[in-house]
Amino acid sequence: MAGKGAKATAAKAAEKEKGEEPAPKKDVYQLFAEKVRDNKQLESRWAVMQETRVEYFRGKDFTTFIKNHPEVGEILGPDKDMEAEDIVNTLLIKNLVIRCDRVWKTVRPGKKKLSSWPAHLEIHQEQVFTENDGFYAWMFLKRRTLWQTILSFIWPVFALAVCLFPVYPYQCKIVVLYSCAGALLFIVSLLLLRAAIFGVLWVLLGKRVWFFPNINAEETTFRELVRFWPVKDEGEQPKWTSRLFYATVALLVILLLRHHAPDEAARARYQKKVSNIIDDVLEWSPKLALSGMMDKHTEDNATETSNYTSHATTSTEESTDAAEDEDADETQGAADDTRTRSSEI
Repeated sequence: MAGKGAKATAAKAAEKEKGEEPAPKKDVYQLFAEKVRDNKQLESRWAVMQETRVEYFRGKDFTTFIKNHPEVGEILGPDKDMEAEDIVNTLLIKNLVIRCDRVWKTVRPGKKKLSSWPAHLEIHQEQVFTENDGFYAWMFLKRRTLWQTILSFIWPVFALAVCLFPVYPYQCKIVVLYSCAGALLFIVSLLLLRAAIFGVLWVLLGKRVWFFPNINAEETTFRELVRFWPVKDEGEQPKWTSRLFYATVALLVILLLRHHAPDEAARARYQKKVSNIIDDVLEWSPKLALSGMMDKHTEDNATETSNYTSHATTSTEESTDAAEDEDADETQGAADDTRTRSSEI
């Protein structure tokens, strides 16, 4: 009996092992793509493709990266000795990357050559690897970092805090107001200074040099936002006549604005008006709102009472006038009867 029980247990265990399927392993090319994307040695940029921001790299940079970092290919196992072209073609088949092409394929007016890193891309018709002017965008979501996870929880709290601004204490309102005003002033000043430096260098030297990052560009990354080293825009040097024309136009605009600038009294009125608006916002509180509602309710009740009193007084006066009119009519009728009788006698 014991032998039969042991055999039955062994048979059940064998059937259980056959029924259990091994856990699916992650594709080695998926792991390879994630590791390559996280590696800072492969230069990549951000661009807009079909109204979506994508991170992409160039084919020639990928070939150089594989040659200089053969240890990255160890993840592929038996395919670690594959050429860069075969690796990218496999990534294309597995939809881990997609080949892109620049939207503007011709040189723009005033430019000498096409941009090395275009800001706008479109899907290429031929999904094969090429080193010459080949761009490849990652098609999988990058692993979320700890900082991104923290921000995903902070943003809803921040939105709720913005909505609750009217009920903040006065000191908190002051801090928030001046912080936002300072940030807005910094952004506007940075844009104006950037444009002024570019305009002066373009008019005097004919060079297109941007000293600060373009914070308005939708493809700008945080790394580019903290970059202050000047970037030279390659292109054909403008003619001196064009530079003189735009310099004259800029000078005329400045003189026109100066001529139509508000005087001291107008500036004082604008400043007082803005100050009153800010004071109303800062001094508002739920208590004032409730007290204002109570005062309004009291005023409404007083108005209704006065209206009712005036209406009652008017009705009384009208009744008195009607009674007096009736008495006068009766008196006049009696007098007429008396005169009629006297004439008959």
